[in-house]
Amino acid sequence: MIPLPLARIAEITSGALAGRADPRAVVRGPVVIDSRDVVPGSLFVAIKGDHVDGHDFAGRAVAAGAVAVLASRPVDVPAVVVGDAVAALTRLATAVCAALPSATVIGVTGSAGKTTTKDLLARLTARLGPTVAPAGSFNNEIGHPLTVLRAAEDTRFLVLELSARKAGHIAHLTRIAPPAIGVVLNVGTAHLGVFGGREAIAGAKGELVEALEADGVAVLNADDPMVAAMAGRTAARVTWYGRAANATVRAEHVTLDGRGRASFTLRTPSGAAPIRLRLYGEHAVGNALAAAAAAYELGLPVTTIAEELSEAEPRSRWRMEVTDRPDGVTVINDAYNANPDSMRAAFGALGALARGRRRFAVVAALRELGEESAALNEGVGRLAAGEGLEALFVVGPDAGPILAGAGAGRTAGEGGGAPPGGGGLRVVHAADVAEAVDGLSALLAPGDVVLVKGPRAAGLERVAEALLGGDRR
Repeated sequence: MIPLPLARIAEITSGALAGRADPRAVVRGPVVIDSRDVVPGSLFVAIKGDHVDGHDFAGRAVAAGAVAVLASRPVDVPAVVVGDAVAALTRLATAVCAALPSATVIGVTGSAGKTTTKDLLARLTARLGPTVAPAGSFNNEIGHPLTVLRAAEDTRFLVLELSARKAGHIAHLTRIAPPAIGVVLNVGTAHLGVFGGREAIAGAKGELVEALEADGVAVLNADDPMVAAMAGRTAARVTWYGRAANATVRAEHVTLDGRGRASFTLRTPSGAAPIRLRLYGEHAVGNALAAAAAAYELGLPVTTIAEELSEAEPRSRWRMEVTDRPDGVTVINDAYNANPDSMRAAFGALGALARGRRRFAVVAALRELGEESAALNEGVGRLAAGEGLEALFVVGPDAGPILAGAGAGRTAGEGGGAPPGGGGLRVVHAADVAEAVDGLSALLAPGDVVLVKGPRAAGLERVAEALLGGDRR
């Protein structure tokens, strides 16, 4: 963070110094919302949540070295007291971003693939200069400003992930850190019930390109018609990526190896280079192309882009983590989150990785799908039934539509037909994670492959961790 005295922080946030706070004391960062993350020089932001009130940890934060607390009520330690801590956090991040002397802000949004693309792009920009990017998915009204506040005077690139749960959210985030480059990946069905339709989702995602100035660049997916239509919503120059022949940055000759990892030729206007991804699933090609297109706009040579993308490993947890047990069982932990589109991508990756091997899947009902919830969850069941599974475990409540879809798909004999074992699909409703682990463990044999995929609230990452003997990280 840019060093700031408490007096300046109070001025920016329209706050008042309290608790004998020294106006000359300097905050050097980081700015944190968890007292366990405090180090000497930090600013602790006390946020009152539904279950935990950060003000209760103010004393602990200062004892750990925080210079002060940004609080919405007086506390018994040095503090800047404001009316709304989250709004004050926003104002502070906005001011810090405006003061960065040479930083280029790059925003990434889309219904799926934001975090992976952000991770890839941050790796690429790091070849050009000091880069700040969020850890994991810090992409909302709290995580976004916290990431911006990690920037220092030498930061050259801010690679930010922007999410939306309703119209106006992305526009709000772009006002904190105005982007010079905006990357839009896709328009899918995530949060369909919140928005009410894909057109509304496209409207929200397109707020990113609307925020670009005329000298900015919109990096758009030529393969997604709803993203392509956003070209008419921006004054910025547009560069296209994808597999389409008219894409400026495109993938040619895509193939998958025996582990479901893609190789392709990266084609750009200035040349081509081969890429062999270490990321799993064919859907990773689109994420890699989006990152490549943004990096190309920044002037990174195509050979360097290809080299970095070929060396990139999965960075954020529970997203297509593929681990082999000593007995040869392979566990695919993709349990960070799920929607109908990412579910299809995950099953595609399972099919590519598990050729000739028995395959299993553990899923949970998808959420926030509105009136289409039952139909879309039933579609997940049909999808699973067509993937040649030995067994499908559906965990937790609201499992009825997935179970019905799996049953109908099994009866109709859709898709991939009988699994290698020849016994037909077994469909199991598990009440909770423990029951799923017990049932699945009883069926697994050396060499089997297990996909674990579901919404974040389902906690299915615990299934994968249990199958691997605990969290190895």
